[in-house]
Amino acid sequence: MQQLRDVVAVARAGSFSRAAEQCHVAQPSLSQQILKLEDELGERLFDRLKREIKPTPHGEAFLRRARRILEEVEAAKREATDAQALLRGSVRVGVLPTIAPYLLPDVLAEFTGTFPDVDIIVQEDTTARLLEQALACEIDFALVSLPIRDPRLEARELFTEELLLALPPGHPLTRRRSVSPAELEGERLIVMKEGHCLGDQVLWFCDRRHVKASISFRSAQLETIQSLVRAGLGISLIPQMAAQSNRGDLPEYRSLAAPKPVRRIAAVWPRHRPPGRAANEFLKTTAACVARSHR
Repeated sequence: MQQLRDVVAVARAGSFSRAAEQCHVAQPSLSQQILKLEDELGERLFDRLKREIKPTPHGEAFLRRARRILEEVEAAKREATDAQALLRGSVRVGVLPTIAPYLLPDVLAEFTGTFPDVDIIVQEDTTARLLEQALACEIDFALVSLPIRDPRLEARELFTEELLLALPPGHPLTRRRSVSPAELEGERLIVMKEGHCLGDQVLWFCDRRHVKASISFRSAQLETIQSLVRAGLGISLIPQMAAQSNRGDLPEYRSLAAPKPVRRIAAVWPRHRPPGRAANEFLKTTAACVARSHR
């Protein structure tokens, strides 16, 4: 890099002595650097005339490239400085589809309001696929449900939320403020399809509480499950963030008796590649939005 700067300085000044003065180096040292570079290239870059220094045809070609390289280096420095100040940059977020539509709108609105020139790329997928992308450094971090047992990954728990019992309007259990798991015996259960951790968590809860419920439907979409429940085709367990009371097209929700089913949401990234500043600011915004929503 220094040789590139020296060549550009000599061409600009038209003199080794003036270039050395402008670069604050000794002229013999500058001349030696240019000669060394010419030896490496096997071509003269400058014609040494009596009163001035002029680039040779080879030198002109070299200078065009050298100037572009130096401009790119300066641009990279500016971008790094801007990224440090979060004037620009990007955040690549992986997120479960059972989280994204309920959590991200508020987070994205607040984050982009504070850092308008930081690009955000959201990738929705299953836990297994998101962890693969995190390990491949295709995303900065993933928002997933614990537990994560891969020792190559670091997890920072962000919040815990209750899984609510979703019931069709008019279902007998809607008359109860709290429902015991035993009362779910024989109910038709609607869950996420295989590969989605929420479905596994619901089935695990039923198994742990000795609830024998038959699976009537599986779906890849949480909104579809809620529509099926409202239509009277079964019951389900729904994350609290998806139970928006201001909507009239949703099921009715009840808490289950303690110990209540919950899911723990965490940010996960490779241990060898912790999140950068922009990603950390995004996580801070996420935590702040969640804290406000749980007040």
